[in-house]
Amino acid sequence: MSSYDDLLQKQKSRVQAVLNILLESPYFYRSDHEENFLFLRRYQREFADFFEKNFGWQLVLDPKCARLYKETWYNDRITPSNRDLFNFTRRDECLAFMLLLEFFEKKLEEDAASVEEPDNLRFRFGDLLLFERERFQEIFHEQPASYADEDIRKIMRMVMPQLEKYRFLLKIDPPDDVAVEPEDTIYECLPALWHYSVQRISRPLDENPAAIPFPSTPNS
Repeated sequence: MSSYDDLLQKQKSRVQAVLNILLESPYFYRSDHEENFLFLRRYQREFADFFEKNFGWQLVLDPKCARLYKETWYNDRITPSNRDLFNFTRRDECLAFMLLLEFFEKKLEEDAASVEEPDNLRFRFGDLLLFERERFQEIFHEQPASYADEDIRKIMRMVMPQLEKYRFLLKIDPPDDVAVEPEDTIYECLPALWHYSVQRISRPLDENPAAIPFPSTPNS
């Protein structure tokens, strides 16, 4: 069995390419560069050992997505407000993200889909809006008027751009000659969504939103 040093000596350019890709964004998708992704999967143990021994980071990998996870920030002078992190701090935005995960899992069950399949799940934005509104009104059943259609739209106007920026969702642009209403916009669920869980939604609603565990990466 080869070590990381052996791998670096034999295939330096490929190893360096994979390391750079992992550090350039929070998620490395197979669709980003399939050849390098498959190289990472083939030598997953060697790369995982390198990051664990040298940085204390964990390499997380599935058939479509790879990411690095770190538990501790070492430079105290770089405060959370100075970091470019995927993290919602307002309660309704945090909850909207968790409900998106719930919606994602519901769609997976309905379509009997798995991470092994080549095509990612897609959905109509209007279906997500309806799901979010119904679930918000269920959770806050004593104040349903606070979560009417327009209230949910305002929340999602803050959430959706962040999900696109950090590559959780991809908006599918319609053909140039086709006019599409916002509700009919199609989104693709990118593989990073598989790395999150809806378990947080069962916690008390009055808990500090900042305590929601959005796993940090060394580059996010």
